[in-house]
Amino acid sequence: MRRIEDNFKTITLFSVLMLLLTSCSNDDDEEDLGNWVDRSVFDGSPRSSVSGFTIDNTGYMGVGYDGDDYLTSVWAYNMEGDYWSQKADFPGVARNAAVGFEVNGIGYIGSGYDGLTELSDFYAYDPSSNTWTEIADLETPRRNAIAFGANGFGYFGTGFDGDNDRKDFWKYDPSSDTWVELEGFGGDKRRAATTFTIGDKVYLGTGVSNGVYLDDFWVFDTTTESWTKKLDLDEEDDYQVTRSNALGFTMNGYGYIACGERSGPTNSIWEYDPSLDTWEVKTSYEGSSRQDAIVFSNTSRAFIGMGRTGSLYLDDLDEFFPFDEYEEED
Repeated sequence: MRRIEDNFKTITLFSVLMLLLTSCSNDDDEEDLGNWVDRSVFDGSPRSSVSGFTIDNTGYMGVGYDGDDYLTSVWAYNMEGDYWSQKADFPGVARNAAVGFEVNGIGYIGSGYDGLTELSDFYAYDPSSNTWTEIADLETPRRNAIAFGANGFGYFGTGFDGDNDRKDFWKYDPSSDTWVELEGFGGDKRRAATTFTIGDKVYLGTGVSNGVYLDDFWVFDTTTESWTKKLDLDEEDDYQVTRSNALGFTMNGYGYIACGERSGPTNSIWEYDPSLDTWEVKTSYEGSSRQDAIVFSNTSRAFIGMGRTGSLYLDDLDEFFPFDEYEEED
């Protein structure tokens, strides 16, 4: 009888151990999902707080700061050929912390900070002629705002105006070269937030105000131009999405928030499922932890690079494959 009891205890202990091992294995598989592949190092000098936009399979970035100087240079990254080429310089004053967006194949860069004051001027870039054209100024100068293009219009909001953080939003009409103020959203004022676009919805979150990382998360319907609150970014105890100076991008119907500053530079990346309103951690960015980086994404491919970690400015670039298993040697 004792032998049967001992065998039963052995089987039970073995089952518990197998369950624990299986659980750990599943956790490891989930954490390891997402791979990074080295791409062409930037041809220019390392820099952070650049601004950019993606047109088809080319990512454009301009302005920024290299640790000594504010910049006006503009570069393009060819996703298919994996190479960089320099373009016509940005015509405005050198700056960083500006915004960039794309509308109907034209790129836009504006606002920012020149080391002395916040800026309100804006410029349009035509890639077919490699030329810049000045457009209407913003109503209020600012830096560390967010901007995006949708339905033939540009949208701009939040940021820091030199005295206060902001939460207002504006719409730019390229046909009339005018900015019109929209109804704001119900969230907190903020600077250094991020967005990503999925279909006709634009998701806004992260950022900081009064020294506090913000956890509210919002979606903007571009067809009705209305805001709806989603679950907070810290809704689950294991979520660590809140941060500032991060990157937002979209791939294959999912949204991503990557890198940024969270009590120091971070390299973590989180994936958002809009159908479930939930977040899942992916393999961390393979390069150095960083903030004020740049992302190029055409919704099927995404590349992250530049930025800074402390006083070290970076010039590397990596491509992200969110559903591949992590491989260290690539």
